[in-house]
Amino acid sequence: MGEILFLCHRIPFPPDRGDKIRSHHVLKELARLAPVHVATFVDDEGDLAAEAELAAISRSYRLVRRTKPLALAGLEALARRLPVSLTAFHHRLLSDYVAALLATRPISTIYVFSGQMGQYVPHDFAGRVIVDFVDVDSAKFDAYAAAKGLRGWIDAREGRLLRAEEARLAARADASLLISSAEAELFMDRLPEDLRNEVTVRVLGNGIDSGYFDPATVEAEPRMLACPGPRLIFTGQMDYAPNVAAALRVIDAILPAVRQRLPEASFHVVGRNPDRELLGRDGRNGCHVWGRVADMRPWLKAADLAIVPLEIARGVQNKVLEAMAMALPVVLTEGAATGIDAERGTHFLVADNDEALAAAALASLADNGGAAAMGDAARRWIVDKANWQAALASLPALIAPPAAHAA
Repeated sequence: MGEILFLCHRIPFPPDRGDKIRSHHVLKELARLAPVHVATFVDDEGDLAAEAELAAISRSYRLVRRTKPLALAGLEALARRLPVSLTAFHHRLLSDYVAALLATRPISTIYVFSGQMGQYVPHDFAGRVIVDFVDVDSAKFDAYAAAKGLRGWIDAREGRLLRAEEARLAARADASLLISSAEAELFMDRLPEDLRNEVTVRVLGNGIDSGYFDPATVEAEPRMLACPGPRLIFTGQMDYAPNVAAALRVIDAILPAVRQRLPEASFHVVGRNPDRELLGRDGRNGCHVWGRVADMRPWLKAADLAIVPLEIARGVQNKVLEAMAMALPVVLTEGAATGIDAERGTHFLVADNDEALAAAALASLADNGGAAAMGDAARRWIVDKANWQAALASLPALIAPPAAHAA
């Protein structure tokens, strides 16, 4: 095996959000197998502060600050008839780095993390190409397209063009990777029928570091403990539209029903970049919006229940795995449970409408012994079934050239 080029839409450090957690562990495994060169973007100063960690693991790298305004990316997308997702992540400096690297280094495999980065794979590259789509982005935009007016048109266009790009990359790749069997089946169903027998689609699941996410290793966050119980929590990137919608759903529809029975119940939104609408709810009617925190574990330990009422959910939800690893009972929707092969009723509770979600939350909060047993069972399942070593076990065979398998 030669060297590897890892194309990633965000620097995989620090691993503090869902996509970066996966890319972080994939990169570490790739670096264990061969020298890795990394081409990636940074979003902010926090990302730039992690440059030393990237330098330590990679043979070479190129970081580009992503400063292109979304409006400019949109105009470029219209002019070039491309998805905004591609133009937003297009930069000449990364193209130049990739070209120079392929001309001077023995790159045998290009690993593309997220479909936006497939545009950097040259059409004449003769080595292996692995595209880790993670989940089906085009389906997410198709779901957004239900909105009326200009927003709906924009999302429908994005979904349509991304679907075509996914098909192009699947045809180009030696293997396309999805995070769960459900995402893989959806991906295949959305490909042109004549392409389905020509492509290789595999599942590369997510794991979690259960040694790190262990309630025995941290103390509960005192600021959250200062709030009367019971305490419900929702975590995530809080400028991401599905997360915002889920948190507002709790605040507007689920928490009021819980507080009718348990007036001192509180709801805690923990995660970076909360949008203006969420910030406007902070401190009202038992709702607390904490923003970015240095360590999510103390906040999870201080909670009595994680509630994840996502309506649009792609892939496997890291927020659910983290809560389960911290032995926290979880109430979630069908979409949020997709791809997690744990047992409903034993490891978490599933409900979909607001009334059922509130009822499940109240039932868990009323049964301290049962909630503790569910949390313990969830943690045991994570330790036994959801570790990164098992999740990435197939990666060496995926990136090795055919000659290596024959040898």
